[in-house]
Order: sequence, then structure tokens, then C-alpha cells
Amino acid sequence: MGRPTTKADLLAAATDYYEKLNTLISGLSEKELSTVFDFSGDVKKKEAHWGRDKNLRDILVHLYEWHQLLLKWVSSNQNGDTEPFIPQPYNWKTYGDMNVEFWKKHQNTSLEEAKEMVEKTHNEILCLAETFSNEELFSKGVYKWVGGSTLGSYFVSVISSHYNWAIKKLKAHIKNCKSN
Repeated sequence: MGRPTTKADLLAAATDYYEKLNTLISGLSEKELSTVFDFSGDVKKKEAHWGRDKNLRDILVHLYEWHQLLLKWVSSNQNGDTEPFIPQPYNWKTYGDMNVEFWKKHQNTSLEEAKEMVEKTHNEILCLAETFSNEELFSKGVYKWVGGSTLGSYFVSVISSHYNWAIKKLKAHIKNCKSN
């Protein structure tokens, strides 16, 4: 499935990847759930997130916090408060530090809480996306606060693309568990 460029594709991809993610999660064994993520043996996995997230909860709270970014950003800007997508003091060059802060913030969040939080915000984002027309989501220049991109591209990045990221990470973890 290519990157969505219409409202219908956005909603379909979000639903599809979310269902795939949940199917993968529901099939995790006790060993896979209890084994700490360790990708240190794979030289191809250099990005910071491969070392940051240690379990399923960490992935889910990451998704939740990015859902929150989108929900707050759209709400603030619709209410006339021009806010950047990445909140101060972070920016697109330092958002990795923000992700670490999200990780730290949720070290006492349970896996069940994380699952509930993601489900709630996933549904909120789908409802929010429904309030926009295809043109509002995928035409440039509709909202000044979006900048040179489209509003829909932010939705895609936060939902379906992020779910795909989580799926890939979980599959890599499952593969590690089976080889050990």
C-alpha cells in the first residue's frame, strides 16, 4: 500500500495498519512479551529508537504521545493559537530528545494502560480526520499553520506510517526471540 493521498486512503490505511498491529500484538507469546528488546547485534539498526524502546509498552506509549502531538496541534491551531507540531523546546532536529522524554515519562505506565491509551487516541484521530474534507487534508496551502506540506501528511505520519514502524519493530523482536 502506497502512502495515502486521499481521505479515504488515509482512513483505510490507518484502520488496516492498526488492525495488523493489534493482530501481531495479540499473537505475542509470553517469551516475546517478557524478553527485553535487544537489537544491538544488528549493525543495520542504527537509529536511536532501536536502543530506546525495551518492550511493547514503550512502543505503544510512543504511538500514544505522537497521537497526542497531532491532536493538540490541530486543536490549538483551529482555536487560533499558532503552535508548531513539535512543541518547544524541541524541533525537527531535536525530536529524538523529545522521544526519550516520552519514554522516561511512561516508565511507570502499565502495558494495559498503554494499550487503552493508544486505542482511545487512535479513535480520536480517526474521528478528527473525518471532520476534514479531502481537500482540507491533501491540498497544500489550506492552513497556514501546516506550512509547505498538507495536513493529511501529518495524519499519515502519525497513524499508518507510525503503525507500520511499530509492526516492523515488533517483527524484528519476534525474530530475535525465535533465534535465541
